[in-house]
Amino acid sequence: MVDVTDATFEAEVIERSKEVPVVVDLWAPWCGPCKTLGPIIEDVVAETGGAVALAKVNVDENPQISAAFKVQSIPSVFAFKDGKAVDGFVGALPAAKVKEFVSKLSPSQSEVDRLVEEGVSLGDESLIREAFELEPGHVGAAAALVRLLIDDGRAEEALEVVARVEETDLMRSLAAEARLATKNVDVRGGDVDDVIGSLLDRVVDDQGAREEVLDLIEALPADDPRRNRYRKALAARLF
Repeated sequence: MVDVTDATFEAEVIERSKEVPVVVDLWAPWCGPCKTLGPIIEDVVAETGGAVALAKVNVDENPQISAAFKVQSIPSVFAFKDGKAVDGFVGALPAAKVKEFVSKLSPSQSEVDRLVEEGVSLGDESLIREAFELEPGHVGAAAALVRLLIDDGRAEEALEVVARVEETDLMRSLAAEARLATKNVDVRGGDVDDVIGSLLDRVVDDQGAREEVLDLIEALPADDPRRNRYRKALAARLF
């Protein structure tokens, strides 16, 4: 659960809903029905184990969100998927109705999902490989297998898996990390700032250094502000 404000709504609801369905609960401290519904929604969403996210909005403190939803009565609840509102209701529904509402957002777990979840939990490569072979296009299975292979020191095998799946932001990042691992560069354990700093001095005349800087940038977390900073630093030296 996250408390969302006018300033964070775009990131915490719109963008987040492109990864996982988000239930938005609009409430206020003085609202009696809100106090009844709030704990019910929190419990029901928590039971999904992360398959659905919950965003709480205090309408008194966030008038822009209230205006955008044209809220006339609270509690008001909306469901977002893929960046858009897809469902909603007004008033304090009983727990059974709230479960029905949330269950429509959370697809039932597939066999591949189950194998990936169990394989990651147990660190069992055979289960993750089984999931990947059942559905090679399954991003979760591919990412879990690549992550395991990198961590196990088998970066070349990880790159072979990457080559078999569709390119996504996550897979590009993992591929970059795997390529770096073949050069004994540990993105998560090393001092990335020092490594990139030393490489930037060589990028003009050294293609290998340029490629390594690009991989280091790509392997950083998507929300890491250093990604843009280092891209600009690289461009400044090359152009």
